[in-house]
Amino acid sequence: MEYRKLPKGNEEISIIGLGNSSVGASGEKETEAAIALALEQGVNYFDMAASDGVPFPAFGRAVRGCRDKVYFQIHFGADYHTGKYGWTLNPDEIRRSVDWQLSQLKTDYIDFGFIHCIDEKADWETFQKNGILDHILKLKEEGVIRHIGLSSHTPAVVNQVLDTGLLDMLMFSINPAYDYRHGDYAIGSVDERAALYRRCEADGVGISVMKAFGGGKLLDVKTSPFGKTLTEYQCIQYALDKPGVLTVLPGVRNREDLKRVLGFLKASPEEKDYSVLGTLTPQAALVYFYLP
Repeated sequence: MEYRKLPKGNEEISIIGLGNSSVGASGEKETEAAIALALEQGVNYFDMAASDGVPFPAFGRAVRGCRDKVYFQIHFGADYHTGKYGWTLNPDEIRRSVDWQLSQLKTDYIDFGFIHCIDEKADWETFQKNGILDHILKLKEEGVIRHIGLSSHTPAVVNQVLDTGLLDMLMFSINPAYDYRHGDYAIGSVDERAALYRRCEADGVGISVMKAFGGGKLLDVKTSPFGKTLTEYQCIQYALDKPGVLTVLPGVRNREDLKRVLGFLKASPEEKDYSVLGTLTPQAALVYFYLP
């Protein structure tokens, strides 16, 4: 495993982390086994915006005895009271959800406390007005939260939050399709997205990458906006080459998916090479994203 240092901290973060959008469907037993394998292979960064509540107790068991060696992204706004993922800006629901997540993870602190999925300026205003941000700041002052982060798909909103100076980490969707305006979450112009990555690097804000495969669409010729498939390894390398990026967080369903993704670490430069994008995208995109 390779690691990159958090600019505003001493944490060494694995360049491949783990998302939890899919693993819960395999059940707690397989989820716990996948987490154990990830830990054995040096993965130490885990995003906990899961699609359901299944991974939380599995993580609680898997990291017992090594909690100090892993980093959790815990989201203030992700709600699991139904057993499935839900999004909320209700302060009471957020507090209850975070308390539940901590109890299931069997931990009393949060490595990265995330302002969750703020894509609209109005949502950011609500997050500040209804006391959620103050609650996060209080937890950070008390040492419960070590670092504050934000997850968003919208560069303009991210820049607004960056202006506060609060962030140590950003979770953002980075892939060739979104960076060149293809897909539901392809928000912001080509140059706006490129400028955001450069600003994060300049401001010392690390980036954890979600949707590196474009929700799987880049991996299937039928859904790829380029009319050509990319591999997981090309997409991972593409994201890791962006300014500010520390880790990529692919979602896996089971141990077999995880083994395949971790194959990136031993893949040849040719297997990771995404220069084919230069033949698929207009010149404007090349200037910002594809030319060294």
